[in-house]
Amino acid sequence: MTTTDDQVPSDAPAATTPVGHDGARVDVTERGAPHLHGGRALLAALLPLVVTLALVALALSASAGRAAWWVPAALAGLLTLVLLGSLGTIQPGQTRVVQFFGRYTGTVREPGLVMVVPFSTTKKVSVRVRNFETGRLKVNDATGSPVEVAAIVVWQVADTARSTFAVEDYAEFVEMQSESALRHVVTTHPYDDPVGGGTSLRGSTDVVADELAHEVAARVAVAGVEVVEVRVTHLAYAAEIAQAMLQRQQASAIVAAREQIVAGAVGMVELALARLQELDVVELDEERKAAMVSNLLVVLCGDGRATPVVNTGTLYG
Repeated sequence: MTTTDDQVPSDAPAATTPVGHDGARVDVTERGAPHLHGGRALLAALLPLVVTLALVALALSASAGRAAWWVPAALAGLLTLVLLGSLGTIQPGQTRVVQFFGRYTGTVREPGLVMVVPFSTTKKVSVRVRNFETGRLKVNDATGSPVEVAAIVVWQVADTARSTFAVEDYAEFVEMQSESALRHVVTTHPYDDPVGGGTSLRGSTDVVADELAHEVAARVAVAGVEVVEVRVTHLAYAAEIAQAMLQRQQASAIVAAREQIVAGAVGMVELALARLQELDVVELDEERKAAMVSNLLVVLCGDGRATPVVNTGTLYG
């Protein structure tokens, strides 16, 4: 079976636009709700209470012919209860999403005492900065090696209307999308880059964190959430390959150290031969130079302490 190029699946991140019809997503944006704040809200609630008390006093002091005062007193009392039920307090960093018979009317962000439209229902939504740490996920990196990775995501609600009506549970939505983005970013980078020619999870932490933050932000934008920062908190090879990868890292470190030792030893030998020739201390032919170079490299590159051997003979014996 053959496939065309346009049938090859793409590795691009998940799109933020709905795949189905245009009505597959709730389209709502935060706006301000009509309300009274502070002293005006308190005055609006206390004024009918004063009127109610005055009418009750008139009804109690009136004669039997003026018992009709009880009707307006009852109505004023009912109005007082309705207005008192519309009062509420908002703490700093908190908001109230207001609905009037199921219809979204707006959001109140001002902290303090507020009064919304009577018969409205309100829902508390926090806009404070939050953070959570993902679980340790086992993911294959760009080279196919299994790694364990975890990240901390710092976020806050930016649009209370979207966070309330666009998704079922915005906190759970952020956690699930963050783990999905973390898996996708890890699969696009190798754990380590021994050559040093590209990015890696271990060596390019700032690049990976920035890419991860943009990936998470794009996924949670539908919920009215903005991402403040994302940082990788745990990164290690999976347990089944950790020992083998440790041996490979040790071997790479040993090879790199040997290369540096050999390069330094060759430079010292060159300097020694140049100084001997410059000062005319001894005249060396090619065979004696080769022997001297061999002895110096053994001394400079050997792991153990060199044991000198005094040669009283001659190379040409």
